[in-house]
Amino acid sequence: MELIEFWTACSTNGIVLTHEQVQLFERFHKDLVYWNEKVNLISRKDIQNIFERHFLHSLSILKYYTPKEKAVVLDIGTGGGFPGIPLKIARQDLHCTLVDSIAKKVQTTSMFAKHLELRNISVIRSRVEELSLGASKKIQFDMITARAVAPLLSLVSWTLPYLKKDGKFVFLKGGNLEEEILELKRKYPQTSTEVIPIEMRGYPMFYDEEKKIVIVDFVR
Repeated sequence: MELIEFWTACSTNGIVLTHEQVQLFERFHKDLVYWNEKVNLISRKDIQNIFERHFLHSLSILKYYTPKEKAVVLDIGTGGGFPGIPLKIARQDLHCTLVDSIAKKVQTTSMFAKHLELRNISVIRSRVEELSLGASKKIQFDMITARAVAPLLSLVSWTLPYLKKDGKFVFLKGGNLEEEILELKRKYPQTSTEVIPIEMRGYPMFYDEEKKIVIVDFVR
């Protein structure tokens, strides 16, 4: 996929990007290709497919879920910045915190954000289960997201203290999730879970590969 095809794919699926935002994706693409040779951020077999496998996949969230204006977002296990950086480029009003446990990935992803001149975005090194954000006043988030990081129960258990009362978990997952959902429901019966197969017009691979968006609502 080339840049113009990526732009068209986004537009076709209701994700409207300005020319300036597309230029940011182009810059991010170049940085990712260059630095992936030095720091293992994404699979090398995906290096020719960054626009669809990483950018479009991350942005698919916005086709099915609209964060409120100036939402505070936590992206856990972000790796090379996914889905956090694509979401931030497309919705620059968002306030994003990206977390990963690997120092090299955190340093590189933080550099990406600086190169892109993105504001209100921070990258933190921490294991998710040991996450500590603030001391006397705990930071809370409108949306907590992750892409293929861990089972649903682990993701929710690790980050539940950081979810606002009206917040949502919005995860990118794949495959059969029935057992994960049952396990989550057993531990947290007050959760409701919506599983949405990703259908991006013109790109059936997401549906064919059983890529899904999982929205977990926690009633407290």
